[in-house]
Amino acid sequence: MPPLLVCPMCGHEWSPSEEGADVASDSGESAAVVRDSVGNVLSDGDTVTVVTSLKVKGSLSIKAGTKVRNIRLIDPVNGHDIDCKIDGFGAMQLKSSVVKKV
Repeated sequence: MPPLLVCPMCGHEWSPSEEGADVASDSGESAAVVRDSVGNVLSDGDTVTVVTSLKVKGSLSIKAGTKVRNIRLIDPVNGHDIDCKIDGFGAMQLKSSVVKKV
C-alpha cells in the first residue's frame, strides 16, 4: 500500500496520485478547499453556526449555536480562514474548524 499524505489542519488523508484532482483552472494551481468541523465544503456566502463557545476580548463570548450569515473565505491568517460579521460583535475572522455549515 502506498504512503498517504495527511493534512495537518483537518486530518484528511489522500494518496499522492490523487493530488492533482483538485485543480482550480488550467494554470495548474490547486483549489483551496475549506471544510467545516464536520467536513462539509464551505464557499463564499454560506451560512454557518458556531459549534463551540468562543471568548472574545476578555469577558465577551460568542455562544455555541450562533448563526453567521454570508461568510467570505480568505487566505488563512494564523489559521483563520473565514471573514464575517457577527450581530452584536461586528467584523471578525474565524477558523473553519469551529463552524458547521447550515
